[in-house]
Amino acid sequence: LFVCSLCLLGHVSSAGIRIGNELKNKKLLWMRCYSKDDVIGPKIIPIGGHSFNYFGTNFWSTTRFMCTLRQGPNYRHHQNFTAFKLYSASDDGGVWDWRAREDGIYLKIRPERHVN
Repeated sequence: LFVCSLCLLGHVSSAGIRIGNELKNKKLLWMRCYSKDDVIGPKIIPIGGHSFNYFGTNFWSTTRFMCTLRQGPNYRHHQNFTAFKLYSASDDGGVWDWRAREDGIYLKIRPERHVN
């Protein structure tokens, strides 16, 4: 039982989604994200603000979050996208850092960490 518990702890990693509002002209950003088991939002993100949400990934490495972002003030312009997805059992997920701008939604790529 102890060995099984250790194996499970290795597969229950903490991952997250960060969504930042980099829209111009003081436009608000409406967001809602969901997975098979969880819902984040809806939330309104002010200009220059962000929403940061951590969650655990599942044992089968199939955790996936879909998000919808809507641009204020009338919220007619919107985009649906995959905001987080695990690719393999060895994938820990990490934090997916998204930026909403006038011309699209961008994933900020962080430099790789090197282990000495």
